Amino acid sequence: MEIISQLLPFIFLIAIMYFVIIRPQQNEAKAKKAMIESLTKGDKVITNGGFIVVIQKVEEKFFTIKMNDEVTAKITKDSIAKKYEDEA
Repeated sequence: MEIISQLLPFIFLIAIMYFVIIRPQQNEAKAKKAMIESLTKGDKVITNGGFIVVIQKVEEKFFTIKMNDEVTAKITKDSIAKKYEDEA
C-alpha cells in the first residue's frame, strides 16, 4: 500500500502531461495532415518559409508550386505551413 501512495503523484503527473501536452499535439498533427491531403490544384498556401504560393500539381510526396508568372518549383508536402485564406 505504501508503494501505491508513493507512485500516485507520478501517475497523476503523467496523466496531466498527457492531456495538456501530448493529446493536443496529436490532434494538431491530424488536422494538419488532413489539410495537406485536401489541397488541390489552384489552392493558395503559405510555406514554412513564408511564401504565399499557388499549387499547380499534386504528386505523391511533392507539390509543384507557382511563385509568380515565371517561377515554378517543387516542394515537399511537409513544407506547407497552412492554407491561405484571402481576407475579402
